Amino acid sequence: MKILSVDGGGIRGLIPARVLAEIERRCGRPAGELFDLVAGTSTGAIIACALTRPDPLPAERIARIYVEEGPEIFSRSLIKRITSVGGLIDERYESDGLLTSLRRHLAPARLADARPAILLTAYDIERRRARLLRGDDDMSMVDAAHASSAAPSYFEPVRVGGATLVDGGVFATNPAMCAYADRAGDVDLLVSLGCGELTRVLPYDEVKDWGRLEWIRPALDVVFDGTADAVDVQLQALLGDSYIRLQTRLDEASDDLDDASPENLDALAREAERLIEAHDEELTRLCVRLTP
Repeated sequence: MKILSVDGGGIRGLIPARVLAEIERRCGRPAGELFDLVAGTSTGAIIACALTRPDPLPAERIARIYVEEGPEIFSRSLIKRITSVGGLIDERYESDGLLTSLRRHLAPARLADARPAILLTAYDIERRRARLLRGDDDMSMVDAAHASSAAPSYFEPVRVGGATLVDGGVFATNPAMCAYADRAGDVDLLVSLGCGELTRVLPYDEVKDWGRLEWIRPALDVVFDGTADAVDVQLQALLGDSYIRLQTRLDEASDDLDDASPENLDALAREAERLIEAHDEELTRLCVRLTP
């Protein structure tokens, strides 16, 4: 069993998309043909759907979507900025741009159409439980990807299939452990792609007197980053050389989920290229294992 797992990270999904494009180039095959299961959270869920839909999208095309459509997805009108008070009393973004993009690239596919198998994460805020969305869920890829990427405070929750769902990153920013458990540990190779490690410091002198208002956005980032790191440690111990994590520090690009400025998109692309260069030998060995 070979598994591909893609983290959540908003616009930073450009990084794993570019890494996947390099893997496809070296292997000479679509990513969906290289793995038995593709798992994704949030922006990783969108990538997972695009890779496994009927007539799958090449990873290079997925990367271009981030550049071409990301600015529209993370765009706020002046009225929205005012009425949401910068995201403090309402979601920061309307879902229109995200839904338009999802419908353009994923409709009319359903999770049951995914080839290979797919596993997406979401959280049910009414039943207060984690949800793993699979091919046997009667759900469109548009709805599933929308629910998995509905990050609290950024987008409103998604009502689908009688449930109210938000971003799976609240419990599984790195969904690799969910995929491992779903296959009962029967895993020969698990490739986990990150969206860039957060590097923004939260100094003690600055945060020691913060209250609920100041912690709203930083707390979400800390939860997302912390859960991803925990999964990485666990899977390294469980799988050893059968677990490959491709991740990079964000030394140049912003770690914001929603910075889709031209300057940051260029910086994210450079971060991806540095990751590929730094892991050149590991990528070569990986492609040998994926195409025996």
